[in-house]
Amino acid sequence: MDEIDRAILRELQTDGRIAYADLGPRVGLSASAARQRLQRLLDSKAVQVVGVTDPMAMGGQAMALLGIGVDGDPRAVADELARRSEVVYSVLTSGGFDLFVEVVAAGPRELLDFVNDVVRPIEGIREIRSFPYFGIHTHRFLWDVG
Repeated sequence: MDEIDRAILRELQTDGRIAYADLGPRVGLSASAARQRLQRLLDSKAVQVVGVTDPMAMGGQAMALLGIGVDGDPRAVADELARRSEVVYSVLTSGGFDLFVEVVAAGPRELLDFVNDVVRPIEGIREIRSFPYFGIHTHRFLWDVG
């Protein structure tokens, strides 16, 4: 992946539906060259273009990142939580927590109920630390591509 590929990815993070006619000049290529570059990245599976929803725009008003400590295999806990619509994503870690889970709920009360009534009873969970955030925000996934 070279600097032009990284520039294409930065533009796609800003606008995943950008027209090749606009993309090309922004990264120093013609529209057809930008299309070919992006197609090469897609074909190699290095890049995947997907739609990402904003949970807050879809009705959620309370979100939290849950740091979860697990006795046993954290994958089983992650699999169980992944079945829940409140879970935005989960990731296994090798740090202070075994698992991080981001959840969204209609409001603070529903978030508390989800943590206490759904997450805590899951077998193997020994610790939950909740890092809540409330209100309206833009939920964007941006990674440094170069």
